Amino acid sequence: MRSSCKIVVVVIGLLVSSLHVLVEAQLTLPHQHPNPEAVVQEVRRRVNESISRRQLLGLQEKDQCGTGNPIDDCWHCNPNWRNDPQILADCAIGFGHDALGGKGGRIYYVTDPSDNDPVNPAPGTLRYGVIQSEPLWILFSGNMVINLKYELLVSSFKTIDGRGPRVEITGKGCVILDSVSNVIIHNIHIHHCKPSGNAKIRTSPVQISERGQSDGDGISVYASSKIWIDHCSLSYCTDGLIDVTRGSTAVTISNSFFSHHEKVMLLGHSDDFTADSGMQVTVAFNHFGEDLVERMPRCRHGYFHVVNNDYTQWGMYAVGGSAAPIINSQGNRYIAPQNGNNKEVTKRMDTDESEWRRWNWRSEGDLMVNGAFFVPSGVELSPQFTEATSMAPFAANVIEQLTMNVGVTGLPSSNVNPGNGMPSNPGGTSPGETPPSPGLVVGGTPPVTGYSPPIMGYGGGGTYGYYPWGNGGNYGPRTSNAPKSTSIVLIILVVSTLYSAFILL
Repeated sequence: MRSSCKIVVVVIGLLVSSLHVLVEAQLTLPHQHPNPEAVVQEVRRRVNESISRRQLLGLQEKDQCGTGNPIDDCWHCNPNWRNDPQILADCAIGFGHDALGGKGGRIYYVTDPSDNDPVNPAPGTLRYGVIQSEPLWILFSGNMVINLKYELLVSSFKTIDGRGPRVEITGKGCVILDSVSNVIIHNIHIHHCKPSGNAKIRTSPVQISERGQSDGDGISVYASSKIWIDHCSLSYCTDGLIDVTRGSTAVTISNSFFSHHEKVMLLGHSDDFTADSGMQVTVAFNHFGEDLVERMPRCRHGYFHVVNNDYTQWGMYAVGGSAAPIINSQGNRYIAPQNGNNKEVTKRMDTDESEWRRWNWRSEGDLMVNGAFFVPSGVELSPQFTEATSMAPFAANVIEQLTMNVGVTGLPSSNVNPGNGMPSNPGGTSPGETPPSPGLVVGGTPPVTGYSPPIMGYGGGGTYGYYPWGNGGNYGPRTSNAPKSTSIVLIILVVSTLYSAFILL
């Protein structure tokens, strides 16, 4: 009897210990990183490495590349990037570093800027490309303004790459990422987005979806993961410029320019939507520019790394939140407005001070200008920040260098199209020349046409698991690509505990 009691005690102890590990890990979403501090530390290492490399370069080399920005230096300093635009996919940093986009897939050219039929989009249009079932790297044959009539629903494993020509997306609905993964949006100017009405919209070659009214965001990310938004310019939308909500995670928003808007960036659906506690977003190397009011970003529940951004204006506040988000602000430049009542960088919403004082908000290495001040909270050095602060702070005094190429006009125009850094003839097309047929994919394969059943496999091969960064990097242990939920992890823990108890018998 005494032996049985001991076994029961051991089993209970193991279960309690297992549940404690589960709670500490807080793995509430698929693709959530179990150790966010390791990701933060790796971002810091990459930035420090790029800055150090720049300091060693000669003046001429600095003019050509070597900005100190680890994303831009990763691909723009690669001599082969003009012939292989997919090199970009190896250069993401932060929580969205695993975003593959269309890497390994075929290249699809957008040759037609129209958006006339959401159910049967024409080959050569952007809408036709983004709904295909296979991975695609989407390029544009020339300058174009795509005036959307309905939401643009982007499917998984797509890159929308606007380098080279100047590409603008405007109109109704704008860009929607809904329950997808592995999407890269690069070098696109998104502006004047308005709500769209109810409509039937094709979401794949074999599926049509009934859609309700949209909010009029520039880019909306719902229940999606492994998303990278880079070198975009966003302004003048009805609701938010970028919203990441409803259980999205593994997201990086980088090198982008935001202006002329009130509510800039929402990260987290609502205070009651607790699944967003697994949301992890990196906001890096962005410029928050003129005529912005608030939400740069506004966070809920998750872990948010706000790093090396340049804040040159805000109306109410810069970084805010509710529902106990973890905010790690490092190496940013905060320039306060002239209004003496709005000097504070931070804002806690709808919460008593006795509660928000326990939230982990930290400012490290930030440069405060014109009276700006950041109100930290939480314990002096919480477990969330212990590993993330183990390296020397970022040098915020190089922020202009790190953000000098933000937005769609990012890179110097030497030997490339003005401002964008893409070759004038991607895939062999001469400047101004349209590819020979709408939506042509490069590589000797026929164009993607019609609505045939989904193509099995992923074109150019390769693995669709974890990809390291172009310059290496170590993010520690990762969860696999298979979806994980709290219940699945709990079952595994219970089974292992019972097995241990059986061994003791």
